Amino acid sequence: MRGAVIHAPGDVRFETLDDPKILHPTDAIIRTAATCVCGSDLWPYRGLEPIGDPHPMGHEYVGFVEELGSEVTSVKPGQFVVGSFATSDNTCANCRNGFQSSCLHREFMSTCQADYVRIPNAQGTLVATDETPDERIWPGLLAVSDVMGTGWWAADAAEVKPGSSAAVVGDGAVGLCAVIAAKETGAERIIAMSRHEPRQKLALEFGATDIVTERGDEGAARVKDLTGGIGADSVLECVGTAQAMQQALRAARPGGNVGFVGVPHEVAVDGQELFFSHVGLRGGPAPVRRYLPDLIGRVLTGRIDPGKVFDLTLPLEQVTEGYQAMDERRAIKALLTP
Repeated sequence: MRGAVIHAPGDVRFETLDDPKILHPTDAIIRTAATCVCGSDLWPYRGLEPIGDPHPMGHEYVGFVEELGSEVTSVKPGQFVVGSFATSDNTCANCRNGFQSSCLHREFMSTCQADYVRIPNAQGTLVATDETPDERIWPGLLAVSDVMGTGWWAADAAEVKPGSSAAVVGDGAVGLCAVIAAKETGAERIIAMSRHEPRQKLALEFGATDIVTERGDEGAARVKDLTGGIGADSVLECVGTAQAMQQALRAARPGGNVGFVGVPHEVAVDGQELFFSHVGLRGGPAPVRRYLPDLIGRVLTGRIDPGKVFDLTLPLEQVTEGYQAMDERRAIKALLTP
């Protein structure tokens, strides 16, 4: 098969790889219908995370079941399936508590920018649609496997409630999906923090009521101006930088909540400041599997269309261009089709 391999910062190649095989009775093999480049893939691409030896890339996927291990009975060959970037058995104590991304048998997906993918913990990870969905819906379902599920987790962690105010820090795919999540969970005022006009337009289409272009303390002050001088009830931090975290914490009202879902890089929280702010802080890898049935249903019925975050579609063999376009901010998110 063919797939993306990262060799060094700025060096992603499309290469011939060994076909995946069933290694454990809990595995499945899927034929990729669509995959993509994630903003978090840019951390190693930009040299901000160690790469080590060359290795495959990608953790978002939808596809068709090709082969099953002997213990997988929840899906059948030929079915169209959606999974999570973090696999889970969906039966352990952490899974039953709704934190499948902390499953005791968790494995993070890392080989999905390829023609075929082995899915560990397939019994608990994969969710099949009743029938093969129209290809026009595939981008929305692909978004559910990570960025939409992660945006939903941001709203959940920040405790967005009907009639509340929410501020979203970050205008990448996760941030834009977090706007959808805030809207769907009832926020009345949704403040999207963005400096990029195309992303601002999409945020407004997804339900944002206000756009804030300032960053840092100026951005936090502007959020307070828009919320009666006290700050937002919920702040959804979808970047992962020190500035984004500080901005999120300072944009929340006393007693408000911050949901942080951007993978933290050089983020340090001042304990004294957090203590006296009365702001709640919760985050981590999104438990996407918890939300999959609901989000798949919302996409299939047309209630939400997170697939709009894909503003560049390329054949899988042009994966290198996908990385370059996202790195240069020429694209929000690159969709790849085998």
